[in-house]
Amino acid sequence: MQRLVAVTVLELAANAIGLLIAAAVLPGFSVSVLSFVIVVAIFTVAKFAVLPLIEKLSAQYAPAMNGAVSLITTFLGLLITRYVSSGLVISGIGTWILATLIVWGCGLLAATILPMFIFKSTLSDTKTHQPPPPAA
Repeated sequence: MQRLVAVTVLELAANAIGLLIAAAVLPGFSVSVLSFVIVVAIFTVAKFAVLPLIEKLSAQYAPAMNGAVSLITTFLGLLITRYVSSGLVISGIGTWILATLIVWGCGLLAATILPMFIFKSTLSDTKTHQPPPPAA
């Protein structure tokens, strides 16, 4: 349970960082300050919901696309969030493409770097944190 909470918090933080950087860098991408938390939550839930479907479709119909599953999931997460929430505005095809790449890349970096500082013991190898065997 602790691991699930830790992974969820890290995913939320990684997505928040990616969305903030995209909003700072891209002129056609904006996130409302008041609805930022809601946008991050919707985006994260959308990614979690879409990922298994995209993985299954990719494995079944286009195995060569397995490497692009995360990018497709990020794009669909942005698309769903854009239409569910009024707090996210993305205009222009170039902005959509760059936003997908920036949010995906920043999220990937954050998901790789943040565990080194947050929840280090929770997310570390389970072998090192198992209780000692019972005495004979």
